[in-house]
Amino acid sequence: MPVATATVANSAVPSTETYVSTIKSRRSATMQPQVDGNLTRIFVKSGDVVKAGQVLMQIDPLKQVATVQSQQGTEQQQKAVYQFNQSDLARQKQLFDAGIISKQAYEQSLQAFQNSKGALDSASALTNTQKQQLAYYQIRAPFAGIVGDIPVHIGDYVSPTTMLTTVDENNDLEAYIYLPTERAAAIHNGMAVDLLDNTGAVLAHSNIDFVSPEVDNGLQSVLAKAPIPASSHLRNGQLVNARVTFATNQQPTVPVLAVVRIGGQSFVYVAAPNPKGGFLAHQAAVNLGEPVGNVYPVISGLKTGDRVILSGTQFLQEGVPVQPLSPQPAAPPS
Repeated sequence: MPVATATVANSAVPSTETYVSTIKSRRSATMQPQVDGNLTRIFVKSGDVVKAGQVLMQIDPLKQVATVQSQQGTEQQQKAVYQFNQSDLARQKQLFDAGIISKQAYEQSLQAFQNSKGALDSASALTNTQKQQLAYYQIRAPFAGIVGDIPVHIGDYVSPTTMLTTVDENNDLEAYIYLPTERAAAIHNGMAVDLLDNTGAVLAHSNIDFVSPEVDNGLQSVLAKAPIPASSHLRNGQLVNARVTFATNQQPTVPVLAVVRIGGQSFVYVAAPNPKGGFLAHQAAVNLGEPVGNVYPVISGLKTGDRVILSGTQFLQEGVPVQPLSPQPAAPPS
């Protein structure tokens, strides 16, 4: 029976392992207020694209406005005292220079002026502080990004421990990959990483650019990071599979079309030379690795140069005479 054959040859086979990876944004902020109060306005909704500095929410500022106005009144009082002492000091100096008053009276006037100047400076600084505190009643976006979930509502009482929303930037993402500690010695920067979906389709290609110098105590693993291209359409917090390539070795490969499974065991038919002339089909048990593209790496059972049969394997039996067609080299892994 004529059969198509392929010659087993060494090919570059990558040594890979797949781990669960978490996509995280390098710019992600959890918005929490710095003051207490009731929410009076929410200017955005979940999913909105915001600019840096854009107002997201408003906390009732009436109490703080009253505090600012009260402090401004105190500052005006201190300013009036300062201006009076300034004028009085000028008069007392003229009288002292003319010898009309004593030096002690002049120094008392100078002391009153310096005290009022210090009190005015303190009141002005406190007024500026209260005005800056007033700005905390507006929640602003720290950078351009996308608004996340908003669990609060208008009228809710919030405090510095309340989570208002999140702002994420999806243009600067990286994959967090936790690898087992026994692999720590083999991890280094530059290792290739393929991010896969649940079906095994490649979402993005990247390379490791950071390896943690310490082990995570809770997970007993080593953290590695890989940057993600902006065109990958991945999102912050998404879980994907990360296929890490540790090394590439030369190894015999066999096409997937040549493999037959019987009772859970993998077999191939080899076109073995017949001592009487021609070729016979010989069934060989093989130990294969994980498929790489359209080939299997051969761990044992075959050697380079063997001619495996690709066609008509369902009709073959041990010792059946075959006529190999022109042998083709096994396709390299994609």
